[in-house]
Amino acid sequence: MIEVAETATSSSDPATLLAEAEALGDRLARVREAIGKVIFGQQEVVEQTLITLLSGGHALLVGVPGLGKTKLVETLGAVLGLDAKRVQFTPDLMPADIIGSEVLEESEAGKRAFRFLPGPVFCQLLMADEINRASPRTQSALLQAMQEHRVAVAGVVHPLPAPFHVLATQNPIEQEGTYPLPEAQLDRFLLEVEVRYPDEAAERAMLLATTGAREARPVQAMTGPELVAAQALIRRLPVGEAVLDAILKLVRGARPDSSPMEAVRKHLAWGPGPRAAQALMLATRARAVMDGRLAPSVEDVLALAEPVLRHRMALNFSARAEGVRLAEVIEAMTGELA
Repeated sequence: MIEVAETATSSSDPATLLAEAEALGDRLARVREAIGKVIFGQQEVVEQTLITLLSGGHALLVGVPGLGKTKLVETLGAVLGLDAKRVQFTPDLMPADIIGSEVLEESEAGKRAFRFLPGPVFCQLLMADEINRASPRTQSALLQAMQEHRVAVAGVVHPLPAPFHVLATQNPIEQEGTYPLPEAQLDRFLLEVEVRYPDEAAERAMLLATTGAREARPVQAMTGPELVAAQALIRRLPVGEAVLDAILKLVRGARPDSSPMEAVRKHLAWGPGPRAAQALMLATRARAVMDGRLAPSVEDVLALAEPVLRHRMALNFSARAEGVRLAEVIEAMTGELA
């Protein structure tokens, strides 16, 4: 019998939970099929982005321009039935351009009053394009919305729609005129999704499908309320003691001040906090459901270790001088779990 880590929501009837998980798995299969008709290749990117949404978090998409990041967000909004908006971040973008502002209006009777005009953050799926081009002041305004799902203007709190997710993009090559995201904001992203070049077969299919007279349109396969229900179900799934131990060993072993691994102590300046373990607990459950399983396994932890950890860790100066890559350190850590 598999020991299960106790959670606040693990008291559901097993048969009911299994039926709900199977139904969600079937629905997610239709979601992935609908996305695959518009987004060619990039299966891992699509999977990790869906895992982020099912876990109720935000994702940071990192890749060079032209790899379909904007198209992916548009497609997700249509397939999941979410109100999606896009903001192109620039150095002159102000917080009010994102969260909204108050304007002074005069009625026909001559009375003046302030009225709040919501900004683009009042949506269910926000694409923050090239987020590191905005100033720290604007980044911090988005940070509050990401963490608290609300914004405050002139002392009045305005709740954001539910669900609310931010998919932000970064160009890993161009650094001129950018403001690197601080560690506190990076930690708010559940996963850092690396968007690579598509393989030849996917790029061939994309060329044929996107340069003809007709272009495929995404078909809705889910709704916002169904996504919220799926997020609640993910939190009710059981987690085995072996998976819990693997998550704790991985996250705690990535902290250079207490890690038993010499590579971590030697190469890392700082490591992940408890939010990384929380992200792994949720993301492994979501990955299991997408794979048609009721409970996650250690294999899920290994598969998600890099996207969960790489933006929550930093190499020290000597490691960068020696050409050490963060992926190599993470691979050494996961090797201890395999």
